[in-house]
Amino acid sequence: MHLTFTAATLSENLPAALQLYGDVVQKPHLPDVQFEAARLGVMQALTALEDEPRQKIMVELRRRCYAAPWGLPTDGDLNDLPSITSAAVRAHFERCFRPDAAILGVAGNVDFHQYRELVGEVFGDWSCKSAPEFTAGPRGPARDHVFHESTQTHVGIAYESVPYRHPDYYAAWAGVSVLSGGMSARLFTEVREKRGLCYAVSAGLNSLKDEARVLCYAGTTAERAQETLDVIIHELARLEDGIAEEELARCKARAKSSLIMQQESTIARSSAIARDWYHLGRVMTLDEIRDRIDALTVDTVLDYVHRHPAGDYTILTIGPQPLEEPRAISSQNVG
Repeated sequence: MHLTFTAATLSENLPAALQLYGDVVQKPHLPDVQFEAARLGVMQALTALEDEPRQKIMVELRRRCYAAPWGLPTDGDLNDLPSITSAAVRAHFERCFRPDAAILGVAGNVDFHQYRELVGEVFGDWSCKSAPEFTAGPRGPARDHVFHESTQTHVGIAYESVPYRHPDYYAAWAGVSVLSGGMSARLFTEVREKRGLCYAVSAGLNSLKDEARVLCYAGTTAERAQETLDVIIHELARLEDGIAEEELARCKARAKSSLIMQQESTIARSSAIARDWYHLGRVMTLDEIRDRIDALTVDTVLDYVHRHPAGDYTILTIGPQPLEEPRAISSQNVG
């Protein structure tokens, strides 16, 4: 788990900004007088989430498809807030904030050697600590429903994939992109456009360090929720039947466009640097990423899909009533 700070500034302001960040992460004040206001702010954010089922379902889906603590909400839980004190926060800082687990990524008009010396000056006295120990807990149920009085039903589906550092990651990404990579992707076309079942549908690849999931979402009316779930499961399974060359070509074009945009954003590039270092222990160049995208073929993507088919689903719904087991899964169980 990491606490993340991001900022964008002029290159000449980097030394002063880095000094400020050095104070924040090494010598935070954490005064008692400010604690209650901070806790109330968190409480308001978590309370607001209760009125945003589209956001809440993805938070709760992670809780159910990953084991604790990896699936726990990053913003915490309303039930835990009353037991948190300013002393507990300070104790957490003393126990968990350490340089040997910190990653610093910088992108822009910066001289690397000068920057490295500056980092040594600012963070050189930060003392190492032993890694905190924890016990992994259980994940939530694979089938669950959260009651919400509404005319809408929100559907969340998760299934296993491969993490960012896995050799097959880009093939996994391509498969998900065929399903949900724009208005021409399968989920949008089949679930929303052809059948008019929902107002929103999507899928994305979510990666932790050692495991990953495909997370799917659909928002629909309560009356059409069961059919929406059935059709999505069908489309996930149908990916094994084949992928058209033009589908993969669209995915690759979108990915390259994203790379071009990343080159224009220093904050996006610095975040990618930190991500690469965490997952890979090195930084991938944009050229290397482009080469991996270019190397994708229909055969390599389908080979991945056949070896890692969609299945063993975690299904969560939020709405007025729970749904039945999807027909495709029920048929498999009967057979």
